[in-house]
Formats: sequence, C-alpha cells, structure tokens
Amino acid sequence: MKISSLAPAKGAKKKSKRIGRGPASGHGKTAGKGHKGQAARSGGTKPSWFEGGQQPLTRRVPKRGFKNLFRKDYVILSLDRLNQFDADTVVNPQMLHENGLIKKVNQAVKILSDGELTKPMVISAHKFSKKAKEKIEAAGGKAEVLS
Repeated sequence: MKISSLAPAKGAKKKSKRIGRGPASGHGKTAGKGHKGQAARSGGTKPSWFEGGQQPLTRRVPKRGFKNLFRKDYVILSLDRLNQFDADTVVNPQMLHENGLIKKVNQAVKILSDGELTKPMVISAHKFSKKAKEKIEAAGGKAEVLS
C-alpha cells in the first residue's frame, strides 16, 4: 500500500474548508479572494454578459421588425392530399398524424383549396380557407372547425 493510493471510503463525506477563519485554516487573511480588486469585494461579481462598461452586444446590434408572442402556427394541408382517404371517412388530426401528413397530433391544421377533393368526407381541422370549405361541400362532404 502506498500513500498515493489512499482514498476516502466510498460514500464518505468530506468536510468543507472554512474560509476566513484565521491563518491556521489555510484560507485565512484574504479568504482565497486575492488582494483587493472587484472580485475581492462583497457582491463584486458581474454577470457573464457584462462587457466592462462598453455598450453591450445586445444594444449594439440593430433591431428590426416585430415578433408576435401570441402567434399561432398552423400546419398547412392541401385538399388534394386528403384524396388518399376513403369516401365518407371522418378525417381528423389524429388520422392525419397516423398517415404521416402532420408530425404531431396536437399541431393546429389549416386546410387550403389547392387541388380538388374527389370524394365526400367529413374533415375536422382548426381552420379552413373559404374556397376549401366550398370545395368540400361541393364534393358532398362537411368541414368541421375544431376549437
């Protein structure tokens, strides 16, 4: 057995060093903070993004436009993509997800009027364009708006 191979037992708790408790502690006098300067003062640390008083990057970079925090994103589907379903089927987001037309079940879906719908079916979606609604009803189907 060598001194270099000694280690505390597994799960043993090591006592923390008490800083600023005199020279005998090994962390007396400046308590590991060095001599003077900003870092030695109480509350003297600055946030990582602080740039020494120069104009911060976030204020130097030009800003443009507006980001709407309440914007709702829709997955857009064309009517001709719905022709893969059988006639008189109830097409809802769950079914669209199972057939790989949308990635997530909880995504909001909007149906647009691109292409033609050849079969009558009940389509449930969050939004429809005016022409898409007309085409669905013209094919003998029904457009249901989900909330």
